Amino acid sequence: MAGKLTAAQGAGILLVTANVGSLFEDPENLQKIWLREFYQTVQTHNPHFLAVHFQEVGGKNYEASMSHVDSFVKELLSSEAMKEFSRARVYLDENYKSLEHFTALGSFYFIHESLKNIHQFDFKAKKFKKVVGKETCSETLESTSMLEKEKFPQDYFPECKWSRKGFIRTRWALADCAFDLVNIHLFHDASNLVAWERSPSVYSGTRQKALGFVLDRITDQRYDKLPFFIFGDFNFRLDSKQVIESLCSSATMQTVRTTDTNEVHKLIFRETDNDRKVVLHLEKKLFNYVNQDVFRENNGTSLLEFDKELSVFKDRLHE
Repeated sequence: MAGKLTAAQGAGILLVTANVGSLFEDPENLQKIWLREFYQTVQTHNPHFLAVHFQEVGGKNYEASMSHVDSFVKELLSSEAMKEFSRARVYLDENYKSLEHFTALGSFYFIHESLKNIHQFDFKAKKFKKVVGKETCSETLESTSMLEKEKFPQDYFPECKWSRKGFIRTRWALADCAFDLVNIHLFHDASNLVAWERSPSVYSGTRQKALGFVLDRITDQRYDKLPFFIFGDFNFRLDSKQVIESLCSSATMQTVRTTDTNEVHKLIFRETDNDRKVVLHLEKKLFNYVNQDVFRENNGTSLLEFDKELSVFKDRLHE
């Protein structure tokens, strides 16, 4: 996802977010394709200030992917396509051995040589500092004063199991226009079977709680309140129960349980006539619906009525 807006004195700002977990599992192929598309996007928009928010930096197996992460960062900082960006700030959460702190977030900021007047906020000194040169910070981000980083409290996590979810905030001033940029990674739906049990789902409730936590933190009394852009991996989903009830309104449901634990293993929805044809096959990680065109026609707009997760925040966030 990328968004472009215009700030003070016509400075072009490009905001990009990407969950890059898979890039580090196949760096030879996927990374090259991704970088090519990214450079093309930068060239098309030609921004003065470029913010890139990454989630899942290093992929699932962070320890094994560390060298790939380093080469990815070096490529971005030294590439021909980025040569006009004379200043850069790279913040990488690489402290994977610390379960209570590790988020796998990466926040990268590039400033074009033509942009003269740019400052970044020091949260400890509580003042803006002029941005000069290129810097990478990748050890423990907790100790740098140029950002705020938090992992969600453990009781927010499904079954209280730690995973790489949290946020990073930085604060910038372009001439006299100051704003916050927030990189966020919210919880995913771990199981379709659990997601369908109620509306809204338990996962939706957890995401709502975590996003509320972030919004409260970035608008509290510790610092001056500023406009903010929050972009990352929200993991928002359609309301599963309502979608399934709509798609399978005239179907009957068969529940298949495991023999050893008697837990629900799969749900099979069949038409009541038409030879009891299977309409939907649902498992923990499987959602196999018979008519895939529903999701493609008009870019899936018929399903927008089930896209509700942001509505709770309509007074606090504008998409």
